[in-house]
Amino acid sequence: MSQRTIRCVVSSWLLCLVLGGGTRAGAEPADEAWPMVGTGGHGHTYPGATVPFGFVQLSPDTRTQGWDACAGYQYADREILGFSHTHLSGTGVRDLGDLLVMPIAGPVPSGAPYVPLAAERFKSPFTHETETAQPGYYRVQLDRYGVVAELTATAHAGMHRYAFPAAPPAHLLLDLVHGIGNTPTAAELKVENDRLVTGFRTSNGWTKGRTVYFALECSRPFAAVALESGGRPLPPDARDATGPKVRGRLDFGRLAGPLIVRVGLSPTSVDEALRNLRAEIPTWDFDAVRRAARKEWNDHLSRIQIGTDDPGLRRTFYSALYHTMTAPTLYNNADNSYEGADQATHSATFQNYSTFSLWDTFRAEHPLLTVIEPARTNDFVNSMLAFARESPDHELPMWPLGNHETWCMIGYHAVPVIADAYAKGFRGFDASQAYAAMRATAMADRNLQDLYRKYGYVPAVTAPPDTPRGRRTQAASRTLEYAYDDWCIAQLAKALGHADDARVFGERAENFRNLFDPQTRFFRGRLAEGAFREPFNPTQESFDDFTEADAWQYAFAAPQDVPGMIRLYGGPAAFCRKLDAMFAADSDEQDANVDISGLIGQYAHGNEPCHHFAYLYALAGEPYQTQRWVRDIMETQYEDAPDGLDGNDDCGQMSAWYVWSAIGLYPVNPASGVYVIGSPLVEKAAIRLDPTVYPGGTFTIVAHDESRQNAYVQWAKLNGRPLEHPWITHAELVRGGTLELQMGRFPNKAWGAPGS
Repeated sequence: MSQRTIRCVVSSWLLCLVLGGGTRAGAEPADEAWPMVGTGGHGHTYPGATVPFGFVQLSPDTRTQGWDACAGYQYADREILGFSHTHLSGTGVRDLGDLLVMPIAGPVPSGAPYVPLAAERFKSPFTHETETAQPGYYRVQLDRYGVVAELTATAHAGMHRYAFPAAPPAHLLLDLVHGIGNTPTAAELKVENDRLVTGFRTSNGWTKGRTVYFALECSRPFAAVALESGGRPLPPDARDATGPKVRGRLDFGRLAGPLIVRVGLSPTSVDEALRNLRAEIPTWDFDAVRRAARKEWNDHLSRIQIGTDDPGLRRTFYSALYHTMTAPTLYNNADNSYEGADQATHSATFQNYSTFSLWDTFRAEHPLLTVIEPARTNDFVNSMLAFARESPDHELPMWPLGNHETWCMIGYHAVPVIADAYAKGFRGFDASQAYAAMRATAMADRNLQDLYRKYGYVPAVTAPPDTPRGRRTQAASRTLEYAYDDWCIAQLAKALGHADDARVFGERAENFRNLFDPQTRFFRGRLAEGAFREPFNPTQESFDDFTEADAWQYAFAAPQDVPGMIRLYGGPAAFCRKLDAMFAADSDEQDANVDISGLIGQYAHGNEPCHHFAYLYALAGEPYQTQRWVRDIMETQYEDAPDGLDGNDDCGQMSAWYVWSAIGLYPVNPASGVYVIGSPLVEKAAIRLDPTVYPGGTFTIVAHDESRQNAYVQWAKLNGRPLEHPWITHAELVRGGTLELQMGRFPNKAWGAPGS
């Protein structure tokens, strides 16, 4: 038995203890989703309390530095620094961790020399045996103090419940210096009365000048306050601390009974933070807020109901579905006001969102959300259009965090999200404004787009060895991704009657051909003079050519024109043999980036560019190969364990791939409205369609005789009629009905093949 399998068994056993016996008859999805999945290894998820797409993510922090601190928590750690209110889920960059609160029991050292109230001083050991993580709820015992901490949340507020031991005095540490990979530049702690503290924190990290305002209220009065600024104590009667480095301590004396703390957050002001708090948590009933969070999660997680007798599969599936709903996140107030990219406060008729990891999530997560969260789709688009309207550059966001652009990754992948929404019938946004923003973003000169227009590809430049990767051309990746985005623009141009633009962007969508080398049969970096960049090694990661990948991992990166790509490779058979070679290749790489993980041959599932590759067999005449490899990826790359992801979850994209694949479908071209059929892991999946958006009621996928051995589709029927091609459309799905797949142990090479 492998070490990973052992960890999986142990983790599943612990989960059963936590859930009071594990999966049981009548268990709800909130019992089966486990936020701990991805907190180990390099999944970079957090275990704490949030609601679907919430502004608040109230979670424990165990570390703030290093790559595996991106979410503030690493399962391997054994000490907790405290509980902060904002976290990223599955990213590869650190930030957030605002307003850390830590309960402390016992005397606090005083006297000279003064030692700052830093979280590091007060951290506590803990064990996973006393830790519970469920959607909307987190609990742990802090062994240093004997304090049991519980957390829950609403959209804009967090709630803490602390059970202190009876004898020692109780305190709360408030640390505004603490942050996950960021540094405070300004902060304030203001004591409003003996129960209420307000303030803000502005920091520089991944984002520059990001501010979070808060209002923190306690169920019991505190008897004394200690404030510090810049690592120095303020006078005992001070009630306001300002500066870049601000901390405080609230002293309660001995407490008989729990201490409840409720915290409202806002992107615009302290007053709005307090209004958010009053609107969402008007009482001190912790259990009522916890129940409401659970109910909300159950409603959202039950939008896909699966049938399987495998409890591990159920936990893996619902944990993945849970993570697809932890981003994007709200970035507004309860009254819909928000701070825009122009640093001004705006009123809105829509819910404003941020934390769009678009290079990742355009591929599978956003198409999934159009199906299971359609009521948010118009808001997502309106949020992107507002960002373009209000930002200094007047361009669509690339990777926005709060009201700031991080300029992370490549492409202009807000475009496929908007194009997909329009193609699927969403009309709750100004399509003309959307098209203008898409066109303006594509025609900008940044990120070597001027050279892309000039040459029909981004010319590669061999940079000196010490050049940071962000300053390298990433030329082949940029070209391939720009070409895909241009295809999306062409589709919307055509739909809106912009015939000339449809032609121009349609031609640009074919630019992937300019990088195909028929000698090596790879897409390659090409010099401005026309020659391919040398030397070339398809397993060499070079940011001169590729983004977090080698040539293999961009070898099939033209999903907008799969037939054209097949022809480049010499036809369907040659194309499929190239896919075979990728899966069979040696997994060794030269100068590999940590993001290149989950390797099967040269297929890298832990990073996003490969995610559609296994499904290409089905479009090249060999659906049985798709079924084989998709099943293999699901069974080797995902588990119901803390290290159950073989790469960063990237705001839910890794999880979205699994959700789609486990039910038997995948959007190879994310903006096409076509879902390719794979090999479902579940016997049945019922997608509950939102009746306010879609007419169909329920779309059900039934996999007859599904088992671990029966991975191959023998025949398919859609609403009782034979289905001979290996895909269905979005329109067919949202009309409701039933897709039946007969599964078998051996491939049926005829089903889904051309001419069958």
